[in-house]
Amino acid sequence: MPKHIAFIMDGNRRWAKERGWSPMTGHGAMRKTLQSLLIRCSKLNIKAVSVYAFSTENWRRPTEEVDFLMKMYEDLLRIDAEVLLSLGCRISVMGEKTKLPDSLQKACTDIEEKSSLNSGTHVNYAINYSGKHDIIQACKNIAAKVKDGILVPTQISEDLFKHELGTKMIEFPYPDLVVRTSGEIRLSNFMLWQMAYSELYFTAKMFPDFEEDDLMKALLAFQDKCECNM
Repeated sequence: MPKHIAFIMDGNRRWAKERGWSPMTGHGAMRKTLQSLLIRCSKLNIKAVSVYAFSTENWRRPTEEVDFLMKMYEDLLRIDAEVLLSLGCRISVMGEKTKLPDSLQKACTDIEEKSSLNSGTHVNYAINYSGKHDIIQACKNIAAKVKDGILVPTQISEDLFKHELGTKMIEFPYPDLVVRTSGEIRLSNFMLWQMAYSELYFTAKMFPDFEEDDLMKALLAFQDKCECNM
């Protein structure tokens, strides 16, 4: 079993458009699907699950849609998270949180503190996240430590670098398996450093239609790859 699964939850807007509904309806359907998958991953004892909830590029979407998403993620962290907490999950949020609405920032802080001692599946939401920015920020942090005399350049290593990334709080920061829905075959600026050796699984299904059976297919595909590489 993979220790860490990452989901690129694509296709919510197209799923809604095909049905003549608003993008917000698609995002609402995504929320239900995501909750079901996280519960299933917890019961399968997956150590960590990262989900690409909102990229830095998503700010370009219509204001109404962005406002809906900000409120939905706040509800997700305050309401949906209660079920995850009951399963012993730890919850984190990575990304440039200072640009999020104040109420969402507080929800991030509250749930991280509330779940910090939990030892179950570590659920990591990427909100206002950019893989490129993650790498640049890590470089800046290391450069500042070199400037302050805390480090010398010869001490810089891959292990040191990973502790400066947004996934530094996760025991297994590198996803073993990356699942992307909707038929798109790209990473869309998600966890670029962390995915260097990840197995990639693409499916044509839109994320709102991604069910537990589809998760099992992805896990079986991962296991088949592992057996082939043994």
